[in-house]
Amino acid sequence: MSVYKHFETMQVHAGHKADPATGSCATPLYQTASFRFRDMDHAARLFQLQEEGYIYSRLSNPTVSVLEERLAALENCSGAVAVSSGQAALFLTISNLAVPGDNFVAFPSLYGGTYSLFRDRLRELDIAVRFAPGKETEDILALIDSRTKGLFVETIANSDFYVPDFDALAAICQQKQIPLIVDNTFGGGGYLFHPADHGAAVITHSATKWIGGHGNSIAGILAEAGTFNWDNPRFPQFTENCSSYHGLNFHASFGNMAFCTRARALGLRDWGCCLSPFNALLILQGIETLSLRMQRSMDNTLELALWLGKQKQVSEVCYPGLKTHASYNHVKKYFHGGAGAVFSFTLRADRSGSAAFVDRLQLITHLANVGDNKTLITHPASTTHGQMPDDALKAAGIGPGTLRLSVGIEHIDDLKSDLRQALVSC
Repeated sequence: MSVYKHFETMQVHAGHKADPATGSCATPLYQTASFRFRDMDHAARLFQLQEEGYIYSRLSNPTVSVLEERLAALENCSGAVAVSSGQAALFLTISNLAVPGDNFVAFPSLYGGTYSLFRDRLRELDIAVRFAPGKETEDILALIDSRTKGLFVETIANSDFYVPDFDALAAICQQKQIPLIVDNTFGGGGYLFHPADHGAAVITHSATKWIGGHGNSIAGILAEAGTFNWDNPRFPQFTENCSSYHGLNFHASFGNMAFCTRARALGLRDWGCCLSPFNALLILQGIETLSLRMQRSMDNTLELALWLGKQKQVSEVCYPGLKTHASYNHVKKYFHGGAGAVFSFTLRADRSGSAAFVDRLQLITHLANVGDNKTLITHPASTTHGQMPDDALKAAGIGPGTLRLSVGIEHIDDLKSDLRQALVSC
């Protein structure tokens, strides 16, 4: 953990030490598959998790370690594991907690890829995800049983932009002794929101988005708050002897790093969803300006949301930073600096009218990503949420005229100008 307490300082310095060989002030790229052992005893200690060090880049790598330490510091967490994508981070989290027959509880308004993973792929592994029918405490409590291994939410739901009452959810999880798992991708690496400060036990990210910010690399992060008691009958895998490591007890040996250590030692070892050192380096370069980019994007977002709401071709704007949004009070309670940098708006048009609008855009880029320095647009019903059934789309607030805008750092007047000329088609 960094000795510096301010986000803007940690995003530049946390996790970095001058290169011992050259004194380089930039993080070196350790583009290697494996690492040389000092002797036989050294190798054995590393393989039995009795000593920290590097064996093989599928498990850990010095460049990747800097990224992990920096994200742990930014998220006020005890540790982090970097992986190949946000979806890999989510799957590694689930597989670290659950076995066949277990279940999780989640809200249904999620990123489409997460929804498909929860609804379809996990079912094939006999792991169920129970979608809460509503957002009240009673809706969640009714779904939790003895095989429930966690409650999953997104900081800002990637569909209807719902912001949960995190303190209330944390109270439920504490009562039931299950971890609160928060996908904090839209929270910008902790700049907008710190889930660990509000009871989250595990935090995941698609670092591809605002953390990296440049749209040039894919990466994921899972972080451990270090506050959840894994010495818990629901999670015997953390207290029983691990056959892979000659009877190692993860909780007894690693304490507030038990979750991350097990995810690395078993998850990365067996599933292989490791992050390349080169991608880690690109993400690290992006992190150094995270607060600057995130704040500029959020400032642009609020202004665009207000402006679009005044256009006659637009029937609705959905952004939690607006007083008309149901989550506005939660934004004020939990967030710092804004309400995120993504929103949706609905045109008074059908799918073909929406397509004509998107095709007229010249500056704003049409692609399926968020969290870039560039402003991006997509039609969720055709892309990110296109595999969801119609009833699920409706529940998520996605219609044929709904467009999602991820706002970048361009000049606000240029963004308005591009949208204005495209609205002529509606």
